[in-house]
Amino acid sequence: MNSGFLKVAAVSPRVTVGAVEKNLENAVRELRAAERAGIGLLVFPELYLSAYTCGDLFLQRALQDACRNALLSLCEETKGSDTVVCIGVPLVWKTRLYNCAAVLQNGQILAVVPKTYLPNYNEYYEKRWFASGDGIQDALHVGAQTVPFGQGLVQLSKNAVLGVEICEDLWVPNPPSTSLCLAGANVIVNLSASNEAVTKNDYRRNIISIQSAKCFCAYVYASAGVGESSTDLVFSGACTVAENGAILSEGERFAFDGSRAAADIDLDKLNAERLRDGSFSDNAAHLSPLPVFSASVPVPETDFEKVTRSFDKHPFVPSDTREKDARCREILSIQSHALAKRLAHTRLQKAVVGISGGLDSTLALLVCVRTMQILKQPAENILCVTMPGFGTTDRTYHNACALVQAFGAKLMEIPIRDAALGHMRDIGHDPSVQDVTYENTQARERTQILMDLANKHGGILVGTGDLSELALGWCTYNADHMSMYGVNAGVPKTLVRHLVANEAEHLPEKIATILRDILDTPVSPELLPPDEQGHIQQKTEETLGPYEVHDFYLYHFLRFGTTPQKLLFLASRAFEGEYSDEQLTRWLKLFLRRFFANQFKRSCLPDGPKVGSVSLSPRGDWRMPSDADCAQWLRDADEAGK
Repeated sequence: MNSGFLKVAAVSPRVTVGAVEKNLENAVRELRAAERAGIGLLVFPELYLSAYTCGDLFLQRALQDACRNALLSLCEETKGSDTVVCIGVPLVWKTRLYNCAAVLQNGQILAVVPKTYLPNYNEYYEKRWFASGDGIQDALHVGAQTVPFGQGLVQLSKNAVLGVEICEDLWVPNPPSTSLCLAGANVIVNLSASNEAVTKNDYRRNIISIQSAKCFCAYVYASAGVGESSTDLVFSGACTVAENGAILSEGERFAFDGSRAAADIDLDKLNAERLRDGSFSDNAAHLSPLPVFSASVPVPETDFEKVTRSFDKHPFVPSDTREKDARCREILSIQSHALAKRLAHTRLQKAVVGISGGLDSTLALLVCVRTMQILKQPAENILCVTMPGFGTTDRTYHNACALVQAFGAKLMEIPIRDAALGHMRDIGHDPSVQDVTYENTQARERTQILMDLANKHGGILVGTGDLSELALGWCTYNADHMSMYGVNAGVPKTLVRHLVANEAEHLPEKIATILRDILDTPVSPELLPPDEQGHIQQKTEETLGPYEVHDFYLYHFLRFGTTPQKLLFLASRAFEGEYSDEQLTRWLKLFLRRFFANQFKRSCLPDGPKVGSVSLSPRGDWRMPSDADCAQWLRDADEAGK
């Protein structure tokens, strides 16, 4: 089964200036360790075989010959190995010396890439020794091998294409990696010798992250470290692996025995991003093609069981606790300013919202409160309507009323039991049959009330339904599915919970207490009567499965087009020890069936703001026929679950 993962490592072993044989021994030791760990791509620092800080020794023939011989010896050591090695070495070509990265595998030198941009300012003076490789496309003779010399691509496998740049190449306005990625590379390695200075590591880390994001690529960065001369500079051995803007792994800097960073990069995710982004390929159309060299042995993808990467089980929720509050406030700002714009455009000053005492309507009320603050309107302009029905419990009813009163909004209570029973009599439905008709009668009655109240009071009906409910179709068509503006349409259930919890940390204790009880209340539409103790009987997650699992599937399915096989693998890792493989398979099949079957509801959604990277708006991110067949996805899920 195609896992789509490639295990990569950046290493910065101890180096001895000018001691090529010692450096070769260290390199071979790292190669053997990488082979045992199943590393497919191993990256060493710039000029590792000689050390970066040799100064005028670079011009010594003895050092040049020793480095060339060491390169051939290391190449010999790779025989029989799938691991691709990228290592820095000074090489002479046509009477000029070049700062090079050699790409080795299985006894062959696949390519030698010379450094393009040579720093010659402040502490750097590389032009004293090296020539730029800019524009070179030729061949280099190393021992008995004739090797491609110049910038190009190395086809590692069906899914992985390698591009190489060296240190300064990344720091210029138009790095070679940009052209390499536009030409097809999705894995960039950087062999670097970046010295340390105060705050420099943060800047270096940022440009690695940003370049990997701009180019939809993995970026494997290995920098010179312990053992380099400290005459004027100090090198820390900074090693970093990034993927599409995210830092997957970082080695310990200033580690006396060397630094290492390894990660499993997700090639499927990178390729999916490029498929989705048309501007990326449009930009590539302006470039001249680069030569492509193939690995002598295709680099195998990492087997699922050998993938060591962890996966966030709540991908929609901010993972950095330090940024949690800022992110939550930004999301609420997006929602509230969107609603403020709609109210200002319609010249309406009132918002009508149905309040149930549940999470979604609570978030909608929080958004409405902020919106009125933005518009400098009183909270009384929010008309909150509670509509007790057959399933309403005392807990949710009292929480709904208390929350509205605490914010100073206007509260209206309109019981719907009699109206629902009257409608059931009209259509000939027996109220003792508590089926979908029984449930939807109540949902549509509530929406009719809210729509008419919005008309009566010159306001706008604010929808409360969230992204997770839209994905699963867990809403009644032309009932809670409909509104005049859906502020929660881009917010999945796990994020709704997170936003409400975060607000509870900042609001007065009276309001926070209500919010915390709402957070502790089981998610329910409350359309079926409560149990004998008056507790909620109809619990959504007992029917659908946990929202956290469905949100996980939703994120990866929509964001990256992840296959059912891979979805189950990712989920099994993310929820390891919490849910069984059988449960995850069952919930995935339910997710797929409901997602496909309920597109007709999403095809006519009211307007609502996009909040994150995933949206189901039929006018924006997701266009899908309502009668699409999910059989292929279900077959794949069945096969993966066996």
